[in-house]
Amino acid sequence: MEERHYRSVVKTISWRTVGTIDTMIISYFITGNLVMAVSIGSIEVVTKMVLYYLHERAWNKTDFGRIKPSENDYQI
Repeated sequence: MEERHYRSVVKTISWRTVGTIDTMIISYFITGNLVMAVSIGSIEVVTKMVLYYLHERAWNKTDFGRIKPSENDYQI
């Protein structure tokens, strides 16, 4: 089963939201500076969204780890 591009985009945005909040919290604990933490999170959110999207699309091109349904599989 192949995924559409918009599914990868939505997954990218939702994952980066979680990841960026995590990065900001860690950055705040390390630096003790909220402005620095938000700056770090703001920079990484863009680069990691692009990288995740490309990674997701590359994995969608391979069948590694997928099980193809046989003709006798019943699907609802």
